[in-house]
Amino acid sequence: MASIQEALETIRGLGTVERMRAVADQTTVRPLSGANSHIHLPPNFSAFESVAQAVTLAADQGVRVVGVTNYYDHRVYGEFAALARKRGVLPLFGLEIISLLDALVRAGTLINDPGNPGRMYLCGKGALGVAAPSARAAELLGIIRRNDTARMAEMTDKTAACFRKVGFETGLDAGKVIDGIVARHGCPRNSVTIQERHIAMAFQQALFALSPVERRAEAMAALYGKPAKSAPDDAVAVQGEIRSNLLKAGKPAFVAETFLRFEQARELILALDAIPCYPTLADGANPICEYETPPEKLIGQLQQAEIRMAEFIPIRNTPDVLARYVRAMRTAGIAVVAGTEHNTLELLPVEPRCLRGAEVPPDLKAIFWEGACVVAAHQFLRLHGQCGFVDAQGRPHPGWPTAEKRIDAFARMGQAVIQTYFDRHPASTGASRT
Repeated sequence: MASIQEALETIRGLGTVERMRAVADQTTVRPLSGANSHIHLPPNFSAFESVAQAVTLAADQGVRVVGVTNYYDHRVYGEFAALARKRGVLPLFGLEIISLLDALVRAGTLINDPGNPGRMYLCGKGALGVAAPSARAAELLGIIRRNDTARMAEMTDKTAACFRKVGFETGLDAGKVIDGIVARHGCPRNSVTIQERHIAMAFQQALFALSPVERRAEAMAALYGKPAKSAPDDAVAVQGEIRSNLLKAGKPAFVAETFLRFEQARELILALDAIPCYPTLADGANPICEYETPPEKLIGQLQQAEIRMAEFIPIRNTPDVLARYVRAMRTAGIAVVAGTEHNTLELLPVEPRCLRGAEVPPDLKAIFWEGACVVAAHQFLRLHGQCGFVDAQGRPHPGWPTAEKRIDAFARMGQAVIQTYFDRHPASTGASRT
């Protein structure tokens, strides 16, 4: 398997910082391709059957800057980057963490998780440190993985007990769920950490195998304690109902999470050389979470938390709401990126679109491209041992007097990096979709 370090050497080898600055001085920032800052690859729960499929679809759809943002284990990044190089796709490396803000838990404030007060998703962009985590980063990553592994095993056992109670002996435990993930994706067993969606899929498949379709509605009603809303032959919808009726807070298979505190999550992101980035839900929740509304309040809170980049998953958002948030953030000196996640079984287009497939407004596409360029420049500079968009404490690069000038300089540097990469690794066609 290709290593992450090999991928980083490819980016480092694009040229010296001085040469790239000279190119950047002559550069006007404009989209050279589509960009997607956030996808999940197997063994994370993913729409993609394989890394090769993800890279091929991105290249074929003209999305040549792609950020992978997995939970837990990042070994797959080496394979992703090697395949991306062959197809002329520039890889951006990231991660996603779930954290808790204790004061907001106590206050009942919803942040960017509409079902859990005080729970914040936090991303890191340009995370070069995943190649060789420092001792502290490895310690924090180990805490996350151990806590989540234990929780998912207990939730799997509890879900099996729920099925057993209504007459279905599934034979499932955490090991069997992992077997299914390995069989589906062909990934190393020790790279797998179960997610809720994996549990729901495994039990949906067991339900379909054990219950004929004409009796499935009755079986689901017994499981949920109320009539099912999904069609009995709709696998994805049934998975969603298993999650909402059995696995969520207050439900019979729920097990309380143990998360890092926000300060630890931010520390981990910085220890991995990444830019702390806030994933914004906005009207992906109805009503919009209290922490995020109005946009000006959210901006103030991000500035107070020293978070200088934000991300959107536009498929959640209407164009009008997306525009209101993105324009306000960018005006306030926050760089903004956009992705798709691809963390359900729906194989969406790789270039981000708004709710119900609406086009992202052109000025927002330009802002998202600019943000992707910032990440590309951060990766390049950190690989050459220089300060990136933020330093090891999360402070902004001191070389510019304003956030606007800093974003512009990093965007031009990033565009120079991307253009050089594209020149060295031109787009190609015909790769396998397996």
